[in-house]
Amino acid sequence: MTTRQRHIAHLHLHATLSEDQYADIIELMSGITPHVQAVPPDAVQLDLTSALRYFDLSPYDVVQMAKMRLKALYGIDSSAGLAGNRMLAAMAADASAPRHTTWVPTDKATEWLRPRPLTALPGIGRATATTLTRYGLHTIGQVADLPAATLQRLLGVGQARLLAERALGHDLRPVTPREAATHLTADLVRDQDCLDPAQHHRAILGLAEQIGVRLRGERQIASRLTLTVRYADRSSTTRTRTLPEPGNHSPALAATALGLLTSLGLQRARVRAYAIRADDLRPADTAHRQLSLDSGDDRARAAEAAADRTRRRFGPEAVRPAALAD
Repeated sequence: MTTRQRHIAHLHLHATLSEDQYADIIELMSGITPHVQAVPPDAVQLDLTSALRYFDLSPYDVVQMAKMRLKALYGIDSSAGLAGNRMLAAMAADASAPRHTTWVPTDKATEWLRPRPLTALPGIGRATATTLTRYGLHTIGQVADLPAATLQRLLGVGQARLLAERALGHDLRPVTPREAATHLTADLVRDQDCLDPAQHHRAILGLAEQIGVRLRGERQIASRLTLTVRYADRSSTTRTRTLPEPGNHSPALAATALGLLTSLGLQRARVRAYAIRADDLRPADTAHRQLSLDSGDDRARAAEAAADRTRRRFGPEAVRPAALAD
C-alpha cells in the first residue's frame, strides 16, 4: 500500500492585516481546501492534497488560483512555496521573490536543500550557525552528510537529532485548521494608585507569569504581547511588541513585557491598573523552537515544567517565582 503524496502550500501575504481581514482571508482560502492553517501575522498554509481532484488542476495551478483570488478580492500580492511538507513549503516561500511561486517536488527536495545555507533551516540561530561554521559546516547538505555521533558531540543529542531531521527535509506536522487569531489577557487592578517603579516591575512580572502558565496549560504559544496601563485620571497608554520568537516560556514573556513597561517611561505616574494581552496564539506543537547551545535554557524550561505540574496538583499559588515571593 502506498502513502498518498502531500502537497502543502505556504503563502506570504504582502500586506499589514487587521484580525478581521486575516479572518476573511482564512475563510477565502477555505473555499479552496478545508485544510487551512493560519500562520500569523501574515501567512497561511494550505494542504492541497484533497483539493486537486476537485479542481482537476496541478498543485502549482491551484496555488496560482489562490494567489489570484487574494489579488482580485483584496488587492493583496503574495509569494508562495509549494512542497511535500510544511517546513519545505515555508522555506520555498522564503526563497520566492514577491508574486512568485517556488515549487519543490518531493523527488527533488534533497537536491534543492543541499546547497542552501544552514540559516535557511527553521530554528537555526546565530550561535548554532557560528558553532557549525567553525567546523567547516556551511550548507544543509554538509550537515545531512555528517555522522550522527559527530553532530551530537557538537550540539548535544536533542538538538543534533532535530537538526538532522530538518537537514533531510523531514517534517511530519499536519496542516491543522483552526480559528485565525485568539488572545489571552491577564490584568491587575489596584485598590490605590501606585507611584512605585518597583511595584510596577513586580506587577508586570506577575502578569507575565500568569500568561505563561495559561499558555502552557492550554498548549499554546503567543507571537505578540500588548501592555495597557491605566492611570488615576482614567486615561491609559498601550504598547505592543512582537516576541523574538513565538513561545510560552515565562522568562521570555516577562522580558518582552518589561521592555514594554520601560518604553512607557512611567517614572512617577499614578497607576491604577495593568493588563497584558497575548495575541496570535497557535498550538505549541506547530512552531519550531530555535536551537540553542545554552544548557541553562533547557534547565530553566525543565524547572518550569516541574513547577507547572506542582501547580496543577496543589493549586496556582503552590509555586511562585522568587521575584514575586512575599
